[in-house]
Amino acid sequence: MSTDPDTSPVSGPAGLRLHRWNDRAVVGVAIAGFASGFGQFGVVAALGNVARGFGQVTHGAALADQAGLSGTELGIGLAIMRLASLGGLPITALADRFGRRMMLLVTVGAGLSLTVLAAVSPTYWWFVAIFACGRPLLSASNGLAQVTAAEQTASADRAKAVALVAAGYGVGAGVIAIVHSLASSALGFRGVFVLALVPLALLPLLRRWLEEPDRFAVAAAGSEHPIPVIGAVARPFRRRLLVIVVLAFAVSVITGPANTFIFLFAQNFLHQRGIVTAGMVAGGGAAGLAGLLAGRWLADRVGRRLTGALAMVAVALFAALAYTGSSAALLTGYILGIFAGSVFAPAAGALVNELFPTAVRASVSGWWLAAGVLGAVTGLVVFGAVAGAGGRFGVAGLVTFLPAAAAMLLFGVLPETRGREPEDLWPGS
Repeated sequence: MSTDPDTSPVSGPAGLRLHRWNDRAVVGVAIAGFASGFGQFGVVAALGNVARGFGQVTHGAALADQAGLSGTELGIGLAIMRLASLGGLPITALADRFGRRMMLLVTVGAGLSLTVLAAVSPTYWWFVAIFACGRPLLSASNGLAQVTAAEQTASADRAKAVALVAAGYGVGAGVIAIVHSLASSALGFRGVFVLALVPLALLPLLRRWLEEPDRFAVAAAGSEHPIPVIGAVARPFRRRLLVIVVLAFAVSVITGPANTFIFLFAQNFLHQRGIVTAGMVAGGGAAGLAGLLAGRWLADRVGRRLTGALAMVAVALFAALAYTGSSAALLTGYILGIFAGSVFAPAAGALVNELFPTAVRASVSGWWLAAGVLGAVTGLVVFGAVAGAGGRFGVAGLVTFLPAAAAMLLFGVLPETRGREPEDLWPGS
């Protein structure tokens, strides 16, 4: 890690001081991504224990008998927590007025604090309500981390920086999943959420390492700031925004149920041992790292659009494979799905942030987040409805994932941004 970026500044357009992908300022943003992944993924990793803790497991064949709570209760609770992330739209957009650094510190600190508070929930619905309050803050922090990393770097480093932030999020999610798999009997789901104190303790470090991107500083000084969210995304940007929103919706129709139900499926239906689940997560972590390296290489050489489109299809196919019903298919589909999703992240993250000028970039990230939330909820509803009809997870995967993958064709209507700066696409941005 380069800790003194000033000694070797990267030349940027209009005299901007930019960072290399491994400078301390960018690594600090990746740590914020780690905190977001750690805080958000606990509910996915511990879903089986949450259901058992607040419900009652019997030996029946129905989902409620094996999980502890009914499919309706689980579905409504998950939908509430997902829909709560819509609050991340205005929170993220506020960074177009008040700055990336300040909003990152606020969202990470408040989001993790509410995650810890969820550990003392007296009932399932209290748990849903408290976690739902923290979810939009952590979702916003992840989106802002992507924006900040993209703004701090030049084209040659941008996909690498976005990949580093995605890796931070993935490591955070992987750590909490592995800890739960190995120590769930000792910690319980409450102990898992208390562990959010660990990334919360990194907040003083973030205060020292995070920097306001020069791109935002120039935009803030040189133009009036429109009202966030709708007003910020003015007419010239709306056609591109519509395409981005549809892509985010479609991707999340796949990843929402694919990621949310995977541990419940492994633990409560395939009765997979904790050590095997931990190994699966560790394998997914290695695959994720390989995917990020491959994704940033392909994004810089093949292009953002083609890499994103092919990776999106691969995510759908491997997600469907994971739910076909055998342990081997679960392991293969999960690990390869993580690889494909990690290939997708640098290409899509760089593309979205390069397509829009600085004045609206955080607002666009908020719309991407909101569309992803709606897509995930849609996917959860469809997947849950089909899977609940006799526990047919394999059919649910085919019905939910494959149609959504057809949206990959929309990458073709966007301009290729490989090797270009946002200032090239929007002069004065």
